[in-house]
Order: sequence, then C-alpha cells, then structure tokens
Amino acid sequence: MTSLPSLLSMMSQLIATPSISCSQASWDQSNKGVILLLEDWLSGLGFQCEIMPLPGQPDKVNLIATIGQGAGGLVLSGHTDTVPYDEDRWQSDPFKLNERDNKLYGLGTCDMKGFFAIVIDTIKDMDLSKLEQPLIILATADEESSMDGARALVSEGRPKARYALIGEPTSLTPIHAHKGIMMEKIRITGQAGHSSNPALGSNALDAMHAVMSELMIYRNGLKQTYRDANFVIDYPTMNFGCIHGGDNPNRICGRCELEFDIRALPGMDNQSLYQEIAALLPRIQQNTGTQIELHHLFPDVPSFSTQKESDIIKACERLTQKDAATVAFATEGPFLNQLGMETLILGPGSIDQAHQPNEFMALDQIAPMQHVIKGLVERYCLTPSTENEASRV
Repeated sequence: MTSLPSLLSMMSQLIATPSISCSQASWDQSNKGVILLLEDWLSGLGFQCEIMPLPGQPDKVNLIATIGQGAGGLVLSGHTDTVPYDEDRWQSDPFKLNERDNKLYGLGTCDMKGFFAIVIDTIKDMDLSKLEQPLIILATADEESSMDGARALVSEGRPKARYALIGEPTSLTPIHAHKGIMMEKIRITGQAGHSSNPALGSNALDAMHAVMSELMIYRNGLKQTYRDANFVIDYPTMNFGCIHGGDNPNRICGRCELEFDIRALPGMDNQSLYQEIAALLPRIQQNTGTQIELHHLFPDVPSFSTQKESDIIKACERLTQKDAATVAFATEGPFLNQLGMETLILGPGSIDQAHQPNEFMALDQIAPMQHVIKGLVERYCLTPSTENEASRV
C-alpha cells in the first residue's frame, strides 16, 4: 500500500492547487489538479477510481472512487472547486495552508477541500479489506457555479449507494433539509422617445412597475400558502436583487431589466413557480404595449429534504450529539437524493467562514469529524446490510 501524506500535507496540497469555478470566464479554472491528487491517494488505498469529464467540458471532471461491493453502502461526497477570492483582503496567501490561533487558513479549507483530507486520513487507518458494502468517495466539479458536476451524475445515474454524506461546512450539525433556489431575469423592451410626449413611446419602467407590483402580490401569496416550521425563515422568499433601466431623465425608458431569486421550501416545485410567474406577464405586456421576456439566469437547484427518521440522520445525531437542523444555503444534496440515496449534509468548519477572506477551519473540528466518518463507515460498510436493516426495524 502506498504511503500517504499526513492530513495537513494533504490539505496543504489541495489548497495549493487552484480550482476556482465561476460564471465569469476570467476566473474560471479546471479542477483536474485536485482530482488527480485525490485519485493518487485513493488508488493507493485500493479504491477503483473513475474520472468522468463533464459533457462538453473536458477540463471539468468528477471522480468516483469505489472500494467494496454490494447494493448498499455509503457515499462520502464533496466538491473540488472554490469561489474566487479578494487577494488584498487576505492576511496570508490563500493558496498556502497557514496555521495560526488553532485554525487552518486557506482558500477551500472549510468549503470544502479540507473535508477530503479528513476523509482520507480517517479511512487509511481502517481495515477496508473487511468491507461488507461499498464505500464510495465522490468528488465533483463546479458546485460553486453551475452544479454541472452533480447534474452530470444524475444524467449518468451514478453512483449508487444506500446513504450519502456531503461534507459541506455545517459546524458538525446534521442538516436534513434546505431550500431550493432559482435566479431569474425579466427583460422589458418598450419604445424610447422624447419625454415631453408620452405618446411617442412605451415606457419600460412603467411596465416594470406593473410587473413588480404583480410579483409582490404573488410573493405574498406564496408566504401565506407555504410554511415549514423547520426553517428559521419558514416561508418561501422572493428577493428583487437588481434593476437596470433607461439612460436619461428626458427620454422615455426603452428597456428595463429586473433580476430576482426565489428560495422555495421542500415540497415546492421550481418549474411550477417559473410557469406561474410567466403566466402573470402577457396581460401586462398587452396593457403596456411592451415586450416582456422571462429568462433563467442560472439553472435552478431543487430544494433538499431527507426524512428526519432516516437511519443516517439518526446515526449522525447520535455521533454528533446534535439534533438535525436546516440551512438556507443550497448544496448538491437534492441531486444525490435524485440518485436514490438518503442524504444528509454534515461537515467541519462554519458556513460563516465560507466565501470569505481568510477562510479557515478550526483545528478542533477535525477529530469530531473523523469520529463521524469512522462511525458511518463501520455502520454502513463494515456491517452486513441485513444487520443494518434489522437495526432499523
């Protein structure tokens, strides 16, 4: 068996390998370097490693690393990309692991390259020759932008296991649900003209006022109709994020654009929401003499929910001594659920540090996370599945 680097050495190498994903091409990078590091370490432990390029994106790849066989088993999943960074706001090099004040600093330490190092360091000391069910390490591309890595897995129908844990930073709290998110744009095209005579044009800003008024009524209806007490904000939200229109006070506005998001509760369907909003627009278009278009800014992410009675939720509540909760941020959880796995989100580090300058993982998060990983591998991979089933009766 190949000798593995230490946990901190693995984390240092992962942090030193840039893998930013971004909708802006000037920032966007390949994640292959990170995947190749993981492949090297995991193959040394006996895993069968498959690198899967994303369709039409050869520089973006997923990794499925499998050891053991069976119909059940466990997936330990994470994404290999990071967000961009503000170099002038970092107190140290974001691509060099820096330890100070009992914290590990670097871009991706908690979100979420550090998770892979912790997983590999934990399982290297376990007897994987005695697996009764498969253990799968899943590493994805582009979670921070398009989630195309997770979408590609759903298209392929792989991997398959009974349970999955995604190691996003949750301060070691089991997460059983989060809201979905959709980001949309409404573009209104009117007719510009001299402001002294409104009849010379069709004012796109006037039409947008009507659109926003309808959306506010619709938003209030969603709030009155849908509630989920598991969430701090227990209703679906719609946020008007930015608006652009017109060019001068003495010209009738010829074009106006509004960008907004909706965060739907579990059980709500993003496509149905999109269609309901689209149905509000033709009447306004006719009344204002404008052209109104609704477009996706990004592909939507469904809401995520795993039953709190799921065995993996209960197991992680015992292992962490924390009750399962919900979060507002989106993850790849709904895509793994679509693959048929009972999934939860649980990882080291805090979401408060993610996407921030001087991102860090506190050292005291590592040992408890290793305790969780070891417990889950023992329960779902080193124990025959018949015993797991019996324990759920």
